[in-house]
Amino acid sequence: MQVSIAYLAVLLIWSTTPLGIVWSSESISPSMAVLLRMVIALILGGAIIFIKRISLPWHKQAIRLYSYSALGVFGGMTFSYLAAQYISSGVLSLTFGLAPVLSAIFAQRILAEPTISTLRKLAMLLSFSGLAIVCSDNFSLQANSYLGLLYVLIAVSLFSLSGVLVKSISLVIHPMATTVGALSIATPLFFITWLLLDGSLPVEQWQLRSIWATLYLGVFGSLIGFFAYFYVLQKLSASTVALITLITPVVALTLGTVFNDEMLNNKIIFGAFLVIAGLAFYYWGEQLINKRLNTTSFVDE
Repeated sequence: MQVSIAYLAVLLIWSTTPLGIVWSSESISPSMAVLLRMVIALILGGAIIFIKRISLPWHKQAIRLYSYSALGVFGGMTFSYLAAQYISSGVLSLTFGLAPVLSAIFAQRILAEPTISTLRKLAMLLSFSGLAIVCSDNFSLQANSYLGLLYVLIAVSLFSLSGVLVKSISLVIHPMATTVGALSIATPLFFITWLLLDGSLPVEQWQLRSIWATLYLGVFGSLIGFFAYFYVLQKLSASTVALITLITPVVALTLGTVFNDEMLNNKIIFGAFLVIAGLAFYYWGEQLINKRLNTTSFVDE
C-alpha cells in the first residue's frame, strides 16, 4: 500500500465517521449499531489474520496491549454513539480533534513526559474556547445537548487515555493483530452494554440508510481505518499525521451541512476556526516562534 493512499484513506474515513455514527443511529439503537459495527470488523479482521497467517499473540503483555486498546475502542465508541443522539456530527468531529491535546495531558501524568509549555497551554485554551462557542450555539438548539457534550468529552478522554496507555507497552506486533486483539476484548463488552441498555432487536424498524452506515463503519471505520492509521504512523512523522486532526473537522462539518442538513452559521464557523487554530499553534507554534527568533538574531548579527 502506498503511503499517500493510506493517508488519504485515514483522512476520508475519519472525516466521514461522525456522520456515519449519526446515520447508523437514526433507526438502529446506538448500543446495537456499535455492536454490529464491531462484530463486522472482528469477523473480517479475524479472516484476514487467518488468511495472511498474521501472528496474534495472547501472552500477558499482549493481553495488556489489547486491553488498553480496547479501552479506547469500547469507551470511545460507546459514548460517541450516545452523544450522536444529542449533537451534530460536526461537533462530534471537532471534539475528537482535541484528542492529541488530551493525550499530551495524560502522557505528562502517566509517561512522565516533559511539562507542557505555556504556549501550548494557551493553544489548548484557544481550542477549548472555540469548542465552547460551537457547543453554546448547539445548546440553544436542543435542550439535551449538554448530555451530548458530556458523552463526547468522556469518549475523547477515554480514547486519548487509551492511546497513552498503549504507548506504555513495549511490544511491537502487526497493526492488524492489535486491531483484532482489541476487538476481541471490546466486542463482548459491547454485547453486554446492548443487553443492559436495550436488549431488543426490532429489525423491521431498521432503515436502509442506517444499515448501510453500519456496514460502512464496520468495514472502513473499524477495520481499514485503524490499519491505515497505524501504517501511516509508521511511515510518516508525527507532525504530518497531526495534520489529519486539523483537516477532518472541516470536512466533517461540510459533510454534515451538505448531506444531513446540519446548521452551519457564523458562530459555529468562528468556533471551529478557534479549535483548528489552537491545534495548529499547539503543534507548530513553538517551531514558528523559534524559527522567527533565530532569523531575527541572524539578521541583527
